[in-house]
Amino acid sequence: MQAAYYEQFQAQITIEDLADPHVPDDGVVIRVMANGICRSDWHGWMGHDDDIQLPHVPGHEWAGIIEEVGKNVRNWRRGDRVTAPFVCGCGVCRECVSGHQHICDNQFQPGFTGWGSMAQYVAIRYADDNLVRLPDQLGFVEAASLGCRFVTSFHAVVHQGRAKAGEFVVVHGCGGVGLSAVMIASALGTQVIAVDIDNEKLDFAREIGATHTINARQHPNVVKEIRELTNGGAHLSLDALGSTETCLNSINGLRKRGRHVQVGLMVADDATPAVPMGLLHAREIELLGAHGMQAWQYPSMLAMIGAGRLRPEKLISQRVALQESAEILQSLNSFPSTGIIVIDRF
Repeated sequence: MQAAYYEQFQAQITIEDLADPHVPDDGVVIRVMANGICRSDWHGWMGHDDDIQLPHVPGHEWAGIIEEVGKNVRNWRRGDRVTAPFVCGCGVCRECVSGHQHICDNQFQPGFTGWGSMAQYVAIRYADDNLVRLPDQLGFVEAASLGCRFVTSFHAVVHQGRAKAGEFVVVHGCGGVGLSAVMIASALGTQVIAVDIDNEKLDFAREIGATHTINARQHPNVVKEIRELTNGGAHLSLDALGSTETCLNSINGLRKRGRHVQVGLMVADDATPAVPMGLLHAREIELLGAHGMQAWQYPSMLAMIGAGRLRPEKLISQRVALQESAEILQSLNSFPSTGIIVIDRF
């Protein structure tokens, strides 16, 4: 198979001919029809993820067709159109049996704990507990764009953040995660404020539902601006980037009993920000995390997509070939694109 491939962290990613994956007894081999290129893959390539064993194939935002089925798989057949969360739960640990497969103790993550889906084929473990059947009307590119960014944002806004119509929701960072959160929060009837340093991304955030935008480079006091727009602070705020600055702005911009959800990865120098615990105590602020979403939670999201309340296809900015993906992945930290880039040609 053709696949993106690297042998050392931060070394050149190349497109290589590699052996096709073997089907796991509890899993399937997928013929990848589309795959999103995500900043989490960039973090992996940089060496920020301890689960990656070199050499490696990145990629975790896939949609495709089942090509082979493992001998212990009961619920799936060759030819089924499917996707899956980027965290696949084992189905038997304490978290899985409690319904929290996305934080499984023994999780399988394509592109991290195993070779990923920036390839013509990918092997997926724990198929019976994690595969999601795609509606006939949902194309592979749109399904791949749900990837980790859209579903994580859905979980962050709907399940963790508990967004309600009429509330003020602030989204810090308008990459794929942040723009997804803007769309989802707007669909729920909230008043969404998008914060970024790029006017093009902020303009697009308005197109998909933001009622206000703040350019953090042009406003020296983002928190003050948020408090003025929200009459005292947001009900819900999301750090969709993952930096000390955006995390603290998110927390400090909340009203009393507000809810902060950390969606963006906090790594390297930003891994341990100094959280204002006195503020949390005095205002009874909640700190929450969001890490993917369970397969059993997909139907409510897919129903909103089917009804036209969510339009993830609007977030797709580019469709590219696998041959173009290596250079794109290596450049993601410079934030060159508004929206989500999807590989649709292998």
